[in-house]
Amino acid sequence: MATERYNPRAAEPKWQKAWNEAELFTTKNDDPRPKYFVLEMFPYPSGRIHMGHVRNYTMGDVIARWRRAMGYNVLHPMGWDAFGLPAENAARDNKVNPRDWTYANIETMKGQLKTMGLSLDWAREFATCDPDYYRHQQKLFVDFWSAGLVERRSAKVNWDPVDMTVLANEQVIDGRGWRSDALVEQRDLTQWFFKITSMAQELLDGLDTLDRWPEKVRTMQANWIGRSEGMLLRWKLDAASAPEGESELEVYTTRPDTIFGASFMAVAADHPLARKAAENNPELKAFIDEVRHMGTSAEALETAEKRGFDTGVRVVHPFDESWTLPVYVANFVLMDYGTGAIFGCPSGDQRDLDFANKYGLKVVPVVMPEDGDAATFQIIDEAFVDDGVMINSRFLNGMTPKAAFDDVAKRLSETTINGRPQGERKVQFRLRDWLISRQRYWGCPIPVIHCQSCGAVPVPDKDLPVELPMDVTFDKPGNPLDHHPTWKHVDCPTCGSKAVRDTDTMDTFVDSSWYFARFTDPWNENAPTTLSAVDGANGWLPVNQYIGGVEHAILHLLYSRFFIRAMKVTGHLNAVEEPFDGLFTQGMVVHETYRAGSGGKGRFVQPSEVEIEEIDGKRSATLIADGSPVEIGAIEKMSKSKKNVVDPDDILASYGADTARWFVLSDSPPERDVIWTEAGVEGAHRFVQRVWRLVSETAPHLAGIAPQAGSAGEAAQLSAAAHKTVKAVGEDIGRLGFNKAVARLYELVNVLNAQAGPLAAGTAKPEMAGALREATEMLVLMIAPMMPHLAEECWSALGGQDFVANQPWPAFEAGLTVDNDVTYPVQVNGKKRGDLTIARDADQGTVEQAALALDFVQKALEGKPPRKVIVVPQRIVNVVA
Repeated sequence: MATERYNPRAAEPKWQKAWNEAELFTTKNDDPRPKYFVLEMFPYPSGRIHMGHVRNYTMGDVIARWRRAMGYNVLHPMGWDAFGLPAENAARDNKVNPRDWTYANIETMKGQLKTMGLSLDWAREFATCDPDYYRHQQKLFVDFWSAGLVERRSAKVNWDPVDMTVLANEQVIDGRGWRSDALVEQRDLTQWFFKITSMAQELLDGLDTLDRWPEKVRTMQANWIGRSEGMLLRWKLDAASAPEGESELEVYTTRPDTIFGASFMAVAADHPLARKAAENNPELKAFIDEVRHMGTSAEALETAEKRGFDTGVRVVHPFDESWTLPVYVANFVLMDYGTGAIFGCPSGDQRDLDFANKYGLKVVPVVMPEDGDAATFQIIDEAFVDDGVMINSRFLNGMTPKAAFDDVAKRLSETTINGRPQGERKVQFRLRDWLISRQRYWGCPIPVIHCQSCGAVPVPDKDLPVELPMDVTFDKPGNPLDHHPTWKHVDCPTCGSKAVRDTDTMDTFVDSSWYFARFTDPWNENAPTTLSAVDGANGWLPVNQYIGGVEHAILHLLYSRFFIRAMKVTGHLNAVEEPFDGLFTQGMVVHETYRAGSGGKGRFVQPSEVEIEEIDGKRSATLIADGSPVEIGAIEKMSKSKKNVVDPDDILASYGADTARWFVLSDSPPERDVIWTEAGVEGAHRFVQRVWRLVSETAPHLAGIAPQAGSAGEAAQLSAAAHKTVKAVGEDIGRLGFNKAVARLYELVNVLNAQAGPLAAGTAKPEMAGALREATEMLVLMIAPMMPHLAEECWSALGGQDFVANQPWPAFEAGLTVDNDVTYPVQVNGKKRGDLTIARDADQGTVEQAALALDFVQKALEGKPPRKVIVVPQRIVNVVA
């Protein structure tokens, strides 16, 4: 009788229900086993999960299930990064409350995630928009403030005058607001900051301890922190051209050695000197106003045309009183970086060179290659940025740039301007303080009350949380909290007089900068975390394995590292140095794009609307609806705009969760993009059926058979294959090499299938049954982290006790994992001709005879005896003809 096909529609809900009823994945903090915390970056509740979620959470789940099998008490929680602008936009566009929209999306996505069979501890679930969560976040804010890690000051922001809100740099497109299309203004607003710069060196040094982070992520963070050793130079202003009251210009530079190549100074549009110079210069004032409508992001500055305006002010060169340089206002200089002023050395910096060439400024090469000729070396279109030797630099000529740096630093530290050294060595960081103020409703309210008498006052702990009001409207521009009729009006907690709440909410990156710590004890009502090393944050943190997209390499991961340190300062943590011990950044799920028609200009159509045919290796596509041609386009990240999106619900309904899980693990290395193809998914589904057929057909013949390693013949070979696979798959999962583990399991199934037939036919040798029972159980236990529902079904068919999810990882015998054979490369006259596989313990004479018997060796010898045979034991054989 033919075995019934495995039916995921029946099996998967059955086992999910059983796991849930048994509370199988609920983690107890006081469990005595060693702790292991695995966490995927929690999702934003947009309404639907996508294939990227499927891949991300499957990877984390494999690690969680494997670590449980290895004897760990595993914490694998789930929550929701629930505040943010999309909910506010949905409220405005659809006339719904952001809270209702968010929680409805959470319920939908939670249901989708549960169908994936993830081993999550749902008892610890929370959303960052839960008042119980953001109450503790407000407490952290107050404590950070008390510790000097929070500051309120004026800052330059992108202001949308129509929507009446601050915009992030990414929301300024070609100088206009992304929603209103209004010209953005740069305004000075009083904002709240976390003083992350106070920990810049500590954050930089900490990167050296993160040896389980991708090198590219550590490099990106180091570059973002941007430590540089340079000098603060004070340039005297030419008295004849200086605005009244101005006498010097401070510039920070990392290259004081190039000071004789300086040809101009450039200051930010909002630099005090620029404002002073513009008071009597309408054209300069207009240019400054124009610059203020640009974006302030690094990307915007890099891509924008470099423009400047000569202020008419000049500075005096520190080493030559007769040499003056022009001061420009430039659109690529920001007040937030350094001193808001630079000196331009065109020969050594490409941006400065482009600027100098545009405005006809002098270009003097001051560093050339060591083998260069100073008389002929020149810079025209490309700056020389490498090391070399100083030229055209008076007393610095012939020095290395480093020696020149030291010489300039010494000389300028010994001269003064306005009573201060003209030059001082200084360490500078690119990192800026973290501006957390947002003029939005759907965020964590900043727990501050503003009183005319007392100033800014923290909300007392007893009055936390400051909850968002339910009755808000979005029919007016700007922040709904600001024009709410009652919410912001309160009494000052210090003096009792009338006061107002701060109507800004926190940047949503704050919400995700400490959520991992809350997962360790989300039931603690008195504090954000529990300090006990046994059952609280210090027992679980750092997260052993964190998984998420590389797009979070800088902001989220850097902010989380800051938060850990700030929480230690304020006593919320005491034994944790870093939030995430291991970090893995997975690739994206990508798919072909399809356009109706031809010529690459038709409308995009969804994969579900397309039928693919392959004839003689050539693929073509047509629309299912009418048979019209479809152009197969590039493989790109799944996106709604390109319509190359595959709905996980469709895949789960058609093939089941285990097929989807197996495919996203098997197709490519996890750090690379995975190309979603229908053929690949169908192949994964065929393997699911193949495993089920193997187990279900052999199970009746293995009933009552004790698992036992074979000791001779084919049984020994089968056991060796199984034990080697157990060892290798465990190592692969430990290294997150999921695709390698999958490949090994394919191989083991092939080996098992070869023996299953004789067993069913009754022709297998007696010893084979015990070996096959052991190897089959090992297979089921190994696929359990990857395809948990199928594994449970197989375990049940084999008569296994309890859940397979509760079984330990199979043990392997070390002796069975060592190859008895060794392969020698065989050379003739130093050139490799082939290989010799022989018993590892074969003596030198046996190896020599076997090598000479090989066909390719005999052919090369042409019937003559060899002059010499050299055998390097277990390494190589070289035959000299």
